[in-house]
Amino acid sequence: MARFSLSLCRNAKRTKRIVDVLTIWLQLCNVVSSLFNLLASEASLSSYRLKFRNYVRQIVHDNDESCISMVRIYRQAFFKLCKMLESIGGLKSTQNMLIDEQVAIFLHIISHHVKNRVIRNNFRRSGETTSRRFHNVLNAMMRLQDHLFRKPEPIPANSSDHRWMWFKVDNHPITFIRKYSALDGTHIRINMSIKDKLRFQTRKGDIATNMLGVCIPNMQFVYILPSWERSVVDGQVLHDAITRKHGLKVRHGCYYLVDIGYINCEGFLAPFRGQRKEMSFDPMESDLGDYFHINPIVEEDCITAIDLTNA
Repeated sequence: MARFSLSLCRNAKRTKRIVDVLTIWLQLCNVVSSLFNLLASEASLSSYRLKFRNYVRQIVHDNDESCISMVRIYRQAFFKLCKMLESIGGLKSTQNMLIDEQVAIFLHIISHHVKNRVIRNNFRRSGETTSRRFHNVLNAMMRLQDHLFRKPEPIPANSSDHRWMWFKVDNHPITFIRKYSALDGTHIRINMSIKDKLRFQTRKGDIATNMLGVCIPNMQFVYILPSWERSVVDGQVLHDAITRKHGLKVRHGCYYLVDIGYINCEGFLAPFRGQRKEMSFDPMESDLGDYFHINPIVEEDCITAIDLTNA
């Protein structure tokens, strides 16, 4: 009886050892299988990244023509903007998306007014990733305002620019006031919720915000006021800009050129109604004294881009 009990105990220990060995073997098999799956997925992800990094390279890195067409900015300015967003704005690359791709997505959205699903199809990113990266770049861009916005300075006396030199400070009777730059408004199309669409619908039927922009002669912005609803009167937007606590400030003795949609008042110079905005003669061969008193000259600028090359 004692021998039988000893035999059963040995068999039980042998069986337990066999089960333990099989368990360890199965665990090792699972580990090896997981490792192979991980390597396969990493290879697939690397191929994925390479494929769609090529897309970013095509639209941004290849040439200025494609860069301007897709993101509305020259390559040199694009790379400088990326560097500024990284060093000043705090924008960082992620494991799956570099800074240049984040900035390209951001600029492509705001320059072409495309929807999230279009970016998702072009860049092969999920809608959630696109939205998150867009807001990351937007927050970083807001931190650049002190570096992108210029302080207004009067036209210097030694200016040789034929468009602006007539407004410089000299001994001419009209130039006892000094010119800063030009000011005008524009509409920017936006996406709004259904309940707010009526507030932002313009007289042309677009959903847009009315924006006031002020730039200096080299087309760099000094002030922007967005978020006005509908097609409001230009003077109303300007009044809001100059009455805000941190709004548009005009130093005494200086003025901005404005179009006929505004009125002549202190700090703002508009042309007479029906007056041509461009010179129809060579000012070097004419009497500037009589011409300035009779025909105020206002140049209407079209602001199409922010120049970052000198930022």
